[in-house]
Amino acid sequence: MTFAIRVNGRPYDSTPRPGQCLRTYLRERGWYGVKKGCDAGDCGACTVHVDGEPVHSCLYPAFRAAGRTVTTVEGLTAPDGGLHPVQRGFLDAQGFQCGFCTAGFLMTAAALDDEQRADLPRALKGNLCRCTGYRAIEDAVRGVRHTEEPGAGQAVGHNLPDPAGSAIVTGTARYTFDLDVPGLLHMKLLRSPHAHARITALDTAAALRVPGVHAVLTHHDAPARHYSSARHEHPEEDPADTRLLDDTVRHVGQRVAAVVADTEAAAEEGCRRIEVTYEVLPAVLDPEEAMRPGAPVVHDKDARAARISRPAHNIAGEVHGGTGDLAAGFAAADAVYEETFRTQRVQHASLETHGAIAWFEDADEAEDADEAEDADEAEDADDPEDADDAEGTGDGRADGTADGQRLAADGQRLVVRSSTQTPFLTRRALCTLFGLAPDAVRVVAGRVGGGFGGKQEMLAEDIVALAALRLRRPVKLEFTRAEQFHGTTTRHPFTVRVRAGARRDGTLTALQVRVVADTGAYGNHGPSVLRRACGEPLALYRCPHKRADGYAVYTHTPPSGAYRGYGLGQVVFAVESALDELARRLGLDPLLLREKNVIGPDDPLIGPLGEEADLHLAGYGLDQCLDIVRRARAEPAVPAPDGWPVGEGFALSMLATAPPGGHLATARAALTAEGTYVLSVGTAECGNGTTTVLRQLAAAELATTAARVTVRQADTGLVPHDTGTFGSTGTVVGGRAVLRAARSLAAALRARAARHLGAAPADCRLTGDDCRLTDDAVVAGDRRVSLAALYAAARAAGQELAAEGRAGGTPRSVAFNVQWFRVAVDPGTGEIRVLRSVHAADAGTVVNPMQCRGQVEGGVAQALGATLLEHVRIDGRGAVTTDTFRRYRVPAFADVPRTEVYFAAVADAIGPLGAKSMSEGPFNPVAPALANAVRDATGVRFTELPLTRDRVWRVLDESSCADSGRRA
Repeated sequence: MTFAIRVNGRPYDSTPRPGQCLRTYLRERGWYGVKKGCDAGDCGACTVHVDGEPVHSCLYPAFRAAGRTVTTVEGLTAPDGGLHPVQRGFLDAQGFQCGFCTAGFLMTAAALDDEQRADLPRALKGNLCRCTGYRAIEDAVRGVRHTEEPGAGQAVGHNLPDPAGSAIVTGTARYTFDLDVPGLLHMKLLRSPHAHARITALDTAAALRVPGVHAVLTHHDAPARHYSSARHEHPEEDPADTRLLDDTVRHVGQRVAAVVADTEAAAEEGCRRIEVTYEVLPAVLDPEEAMRPGAPVVHDKDARAARISRPAHNIAGEVHGGTGDLAAGFAAADAVYEETFRTQRVQHASLETHGAIAWFEDADEAEDADEAEDADEAEDADDPEDADDAEGTGDGRADGTADGQRLAADGQRLVVRSSTQTPFLTRRALCTLFGLAPDAVRVVAGRVGGGFGGKQEMLAEDIVALAALRLRRPVKLEFTRAEQFHGTTTRHPFTVRVRAGARRDGTLTALQVRVVADTGAYGNHGPSVLRRACGEPLALYRCPHKRADGYAVYTHTPPSGAYRGYGLGQVVFAVESALDELARRLGLDPLLLREKNVIGPDDPLIGPLGEEADLHLAGYGLDQCLDIVRRARAEPAVPAPDGWPVGEGFALSMLATAPPGGHLATARAALTAEGTYVLSVGTAECGNGTTTVLRQLAAAELATTAARVTVRQADTGLVPHDTGTFGSTGTVVGGRAVLRAARSLAAALRARAARHLGAAPADCRLTGDDCRLTDDAVVAGDRRVSLAALYAAARAAGQELAAEGRAGGTPRSVAFNVQWFRVAVDPGTGEIRVLRSVHAADAGTVVNPMQCRGQVEGGVAQALGATLLEHVRIDGRGAVTTDTFRRYRVPAFADVPRTEVYFAAVADAIGPLGAKSMSEGPFNPVAPALANAVRDATGVRFTELPLTRDRVWRVLDESSCADSGRRA
């Protein structure tokens, strides 16, 4: 029987492969708006219409579409051929952040009738979003407009839309795997079934006989160098404990071998046919046990060379420090509270999975020339530090060096397109690993489908580069959803013992924490997460006696890594819960206790690890945030169901607006022949809104509209260096670099205009109004010269009107966040219902209120998931058992309450135009605020996350039984 379907009006008659789903059939034909997010029909990112009905195309067999009409987001149009109303709605409301899920939401929403629109929690239950918190999506479906188009020079403070918005809602935005590479080979990874084992033999012969298999890579093919998968500006921050492919496996799911073949199916079959002989070794899965004498050693390495604190005790890193006299502080207290708090593993669950594609280009080529300026105007900036800074501990294998030498001899450049938050640091790591010069490697990040710190790692690029260098062919590796759980990273599970003491009037006298962080099988971010976790949560409070002892501990479990909040949320949960309990023991209002002890605008920032010289209170809005909570508490309450006790609670947190140790950014602003501007930055766009904000900052300085500023970014071959999109630095560090570049360019334009017009310098003061920039010209009195004419004049003189700006991430400021909840709890089921959610944010000057609010709402939603639902569970073998979204509950529309977001009226003295960071901070106070509200409602202090219904019910039931027993 002949197979024929129509996709967006186009006929196709190629027969699907046996077992092929409709999603892959459509993507193979260039319909990249259909996304791969879960492989199991759980996320809805692949939703399309078949004969007008929405279906999850990853579950829909392609052969069933025979004779049917299929519509993807690219074919979703209004009757007049323009944007469909739901596309226009998502644009007007900006119902997206990273946008990876947007096509699926659009296809679902486009098929809703009025009755379904009236019940969106049910209607949208098959679609997941990890970024937005769903409010913007609801606004989009209901036709609420948020975006604005202000006049020239007025960009800052307005809700400018994402410049990629039209491409996102039409399905033409290109994420990592949304391109066709001729001759592409596919990679699949064989992963370890054991938590700890030594590979004693590998037989790849049967795998190599599978038709279509080109290569099987094992530890025999990998460089011997050890490195860290974590990406930081200074590689020495992280343990060098990882080898690209190792003969010892240290967690279930660690990669053992890579098969490269013509198709994914052939590569998978090749993996199945590899015969591996393991010597199974003892494993330790608990961090406290791992530190005990006699525990199996995870990394038997030289401590200095590998940058591991105490390998024999499985301690990857540790911190110890304090101020004052702790014993005296507790002796002076009228009340002391001490408890142990535990937080669980949480997965980033970005809908776009990890992966990379590698291919080769001539060294002078530029990818995506149609999206970039002329390559002659581009700049391939070297990293600010030499690429040969020692990142590894071993001697690189000759095979890696030989591949690099051959690449240089051929005059080619290795291109790696990756879903990464750190393209420049990934390039540096690849160069170090394979002995390549910086100009021999180009790393490109397309639009990234969510990151949250999980893509501040090198987890796919290294193995893909190895295969491409070996085979001289393009190679692709795209993780499955299960591999995201088994083979990437999670948030660090923490155990925090906290002890707090205060006088009768609420004055804190002593504050102490002991922190144990489970860093898993590899150190990655372990030591630096630990340092941050023991810093800001305690520095937030004036207390003369503080102490922190922390341990990042190896276990034979999947590695932990960077995650939104970078360890602060786990310790904030413990400290803020303890302070609430301390207030109750003293009979004080928890709000008054906080106000009495939080640092003020003139106080030094002193944590148990001392004072960081470059960290300042450069703008203080915490008092306003606490006032917002006070007003919310006084307002009428939403009624709760009968029999459900009601309570309220809040918590606060402080976050440095950049990581310590330096975070580098360079921006370049240039005038184009059309009289518009190109802004070149190294930051990747992963839904944090950085692209929009940087464009607004440049437009403000250049007295133009944001629409006249084009941003190109995240391509090491075309834009200058940036450390990466992490650590809440996009606005505060990248923004400072952009402002400096734009200011320098504005000065150059005025000076050029003065010469062009023959005006005296006194008549063209750069800071005055006599020679000023307009949207398309420079004006001096009654004379004007267009920007296009200035460009032409400079070009004729052999000059370019461009400027650079740099920022080093220091000095740093701090931002504050306060979360308040009113909740009701059902004693019969353990359900926690949020009756009201209020978040007060000290964000400094809010460059784009709509996007900043979206960051807060998304942070609160993600934190609610970590507080109520999400838990990466590990069984007795060390294997992840929650490796699908059906087992690992990401919050859906119905799970997330609408959060009221309020901003303090503050301008920061350090941030660009007074702005602060706001991507990570909203996450941190959510868990303790909710736990404090539940404590207020039930009288029970929950010390372990997540607060799932079964756990809450069980603890409440046990508490009720205990109370009954005491009364009896």
